[in-house]
Amino acid sequence: MPPILSAARPASTAQGLAYHQAVAELRGVITDWGGVLTNPISDSVNAWLAAEGIDRASYVAVMRGWVKQAYAGGQQDTNPIHALERGECTNDEFELALARELVLEDGGPVAGPGLLARMFAGSVLDEAMVSLFRRLHADGVPTGLLSNSWGGSYPTELFPEMFDAVVISSEVGMRKPEPRIFLHAAGLLGLEPEECVFVDDIEANITAAEQLGFTGVLHSDAGGTADRVAGLLRVRLA
Repeated sequence: MPPILSAARPASTAQGLAYHQAVAELRGVITDWGGVLTNPISDSVNAWLAAEGIDRASYVAVMRGWVKQAYAGGQQDTNPIHALERGECTNDEFELALARELVLEDGGPVAGPGLLARMFAGSVLDEAMVSLFRRLHADGVPTGLLSNSWGGSYPTELFPEMFDAVVISSEVGMRKPEPRIFLHAAGLLGLEPEECVFVDDIEANITAAEQLGFTGVLHSDAGGTADRVAGLLRVRLA
């Protein structure tokens, strides 16, 4: 999802992480999709805003409020992001809700139909990250995908050679950072949280996963993530 705010990591997280690493062997890895296996989501959003002449201030204003609420405590069932990611509203409904809050630079309205497709039209695969998960999967490392869906299509034809389990938020009625979706993903791999590395580009999701016993890797670039994951799993990458 478009990154607007990040949540601070609690001081106790590092202690918990060290404890879980000491008592359990890391065996598998679960990853986010957008912004990890693709280029940064902000790149796609910025390209969309520029291409359509959308007033950036109107976008930032609405998304700051929605994202802050989406990562606040409690269920916040009226939040549009919650509804979209859990599959509780249609793409069309979300698109119209967002379009109503946006305005073009010339003061005109933003078209709702097809908004999500246009927003993520600039999304491209990060081939280095795709190769990493192909290699891990081929080497027998349990691998999983855990993605908060924003209505976009996934290249599912690639999944069999990358993942042992796939969890898309809108298909299971759960979303990150809800604890139950992390546990569901680990369970599909037949692993305990303490046996899993979790990779995401949103710190609030990393924090939530670590509080359950996962070992978090906050993604910023393919090289750094690959080195960190390989070190944690004690595997060699050619």
